[in-house]
Amino acid sequence: MHGFGVWDVVALIGFVAAWLGYHVAVERGPHAARSLNARMNERRRRWFEQALARDNRIIDTQVMNGLQNGTAFFASTSLIAVGGAVTLLGATDQIMQVRSDFPLSGITTRLGFEVKVVGLAVIFAYAFFKFAWSYRLFNYSAILLGALPVASSRDSPEARQALEECVAMNVAAGRHFNRGQRAFFFVLAYLGWFIGPLALGAFTIGVMAVMWNRQFGRGADDALAARGNA
Repeated sequence: MHGFGVWDVVALIGFVAAWLGYHVAVERGPHAARSLNARMNERRRRWFEQALARDNRIIDTQVMNGLQNGTAFFASTSLIAVGGAVTLLGATDQIMQVRSDFPLSGITTRLGFEVKVVGLAVIFAYAFFKFAWSYRLFNYSAILLGALPVASSRDSPEARQALEECVAMNVAAGRHFNRGQRAFFFVLAYLGWFIGPLALGAFTIGVMAVMWNRQFGRGADDALAARGNA
């Protein structure tokens, strides 16, 4: 393609492969159960079991509101970022004019720059859809929380079914939120492509290392109980 070399293609394929590989490793791989996300899902279950054991659920409602507000913030941010990327397309002429003043080997032609900006907008749009759907699922989870039976009937089959529905909905909301946030992390790596293909590869490796450490590193182990109890 005009404006792209072999190394650009290689770096982009590596970026996509890293994203997909990380997704599989964290959500479906053999070590997925050890991830911070998986262990936090167990804490979600503990939370709703405690909520089922009490009639006054004001605290639970406040926690749910916090989750919804955080998700709404990221959804709004990603939508603004999409608008920013579209606006950047309108400034292509100005950027190409000042290109010679900066050693940005990744900006070679007008078409190459526009393609990269469109890719940036696509990533932010993907993040928006994930955060927006997560917000909707947290709303459904709040409804299911309100539908939990009274504490005196917490051992009944109906109460256990309501608990399972509440946990499953909240876990699904958290899963989509994590995917949207993952897109935010990987967009930092994608920005390296505007510098050049080598920068894209280096940034991708750096982002992967940071994210992997946060999911499987000692920090998560120190924050939560031992893995054997998770």
